[in-house]
Amino acid sequence: MNLAATLHEALLFAAAGGLLALVMMRWKPETRPGLIPMLSILAIAVAGVATLARFGANLEGTKAGIALREGLLTIATIGFVRILLAFVFQGVLARMTMPRILSDVLFALSLIVWAIYRMDVLGVNLAGIVTTSTIVGGGIVLSLRETLANLWGGLALQLDNTYRIGDWVRIDEAMGQVVGIRWRYTSLATNSGETLIIPNSALVKNRVHVLARRGDLRIPWRRPIEINVGYEWPPSRVINVIEAALARADMPNVARAPAPTCTCADFQTSSIKYVVLYWLTDLSRDLLTDSVVRLHAFAALQREGMDVPITRAEIFWNPASDVRAEEAVRERDTRIALLVSLELFRPLTDPERKALSAELKPAPFVTGDIITREGEPAESLYILARGQVGIFRDAAQPAESPRQRLATLSAPGYFGEMGLLTGQARTATVVAEGEVLCYRLDKPGFEAILRARPEMAEGLSQTLAARQAANDATLASLSAEARARATGSRASDLVQKIRAFFGM
Repeated sequence: MNLAATLHEALLFAAAGGLLALVMMRWKPETRPGLIPMLSILAIAVAGVATLARFGANLEGTKAGIALREGLLTIATIGFVRILLAFVFQGVLARMTMPRILSDVLFALSLIVWAIYRMDVLGVNLAGIVTTSTIVGGGIVLSLRETLANLWGGLALQLDNTYRIGDWVRIDEAMGQVVGIRWRYTSLATNSGETLIIPNSALVKNRVHVLARRGDLRIPWRRPIEINVGYEWPPSRVINVIEAALARADMPNVARAPAPTCTCADFQTSSIKYVVLYWLTDLSRDLLTDSVVRLHAFAALQREGMDVPITRAEIFWNPASDVRAEEAVRERDTRIALLVSLELFRPLTDPERKALSAELKPAPFVTGDIITREGEPAESLYILARGQVGIFRDAAQPAESPRQRLATLSAPGYFGEMGLLTGQARTATVVAEGEVLCYRLDKPGFEAILRARPEMAEGLSQTLAARQAANDATLASLSAEARARATGSRASDLVQKIRAFFGM
């Protein structure tokens, strides 16, 4: 072949490749970064062949000239084949999500076919090469047996679509997200900031768990959380408490459907083991979300007085009775001081506050716990002793619109007083914002004090009416005298409701 014919072939490759590349860059602009280097390769090959044709007449027919000519043609072929495969796989077959390794295999086969064709054109004895290459190839296959197994393993994994880039998999004790599938290995990015390189042959031979995927559908991944609770409380009650608390809580990365569930897993020496099953939506946040679920479950158990048991040895060797007695006294004094600081309980006498403090039930919450929900029936009041809560109006369509924030309440404070005194349904949703400690006061705990002193209903109604009037946006433009009249009118209505609710 003379240099003019070589230049003609190089120009054909360049023209065809350039046309396909221009079509692809206009059709799929995101492929531009990958196509520009291939166009550069074609341009280099054409420029090299043109230079050789113009200035290399003396090299034509020599071994150096032939080697240079074939090398430039091979470069042009590489650029053209790369562009052609990109057009086919990233353009025509893009919707079929063909495995990337299939494109690599076809590229290698194309180069082999091209090499055989060029050797035939040059008059090389292919029969002798085949005989020699068979002997040499057998030795190579034996020495590269593991490498070839990895190669075919990677090809099989991608063709079978066993897993894809972005899938989460678990192999033996290793868990990570697939970030690359190469000829020889698959790479996994773990939540520990590591990248695992696993030979494809090992993946073909061993069991691979594809997480959070069912067929072609991506789904949340179920996670178990173990919790131990003492025998003092029936399992049915423990399960109801935990499931109700988790259903109400706003927990990031925890699916609403399927809802978290609690199961009785085992009867152990000093406690019953429960397993909370929840569905994780972001597998990169597994341990953090486990911790959040434990916090909500633990807070729910504490609100019901269900402590996580400690071993008998710790109870025997560390009774700490004196310390517990001192803590009980400090806790009582803290509750009394909290009642004194709140205007709602100022009409009470010191003995009444002391009696009322014994009726307060600790109710700890963590971030995202819904303390009260708008529209729920209510017969209790919450005293905010520590932390901060957000008060919201629920959207008409919660799935589409966020809650509307009405106010933010910081300790010390109280909310839900209308539920305690009149039985009125909750008028707002209250959500814990951080670690929160509340004390819940139920109707039976307050009823004895109110029945002993019925006249206190009038004082409480005045306090409630004043608070409502101060917070009511419709009264913002009224004069002090008009506001006082509105407060008095509300107070008379409230005192009737309080007396009716408590049967006085």
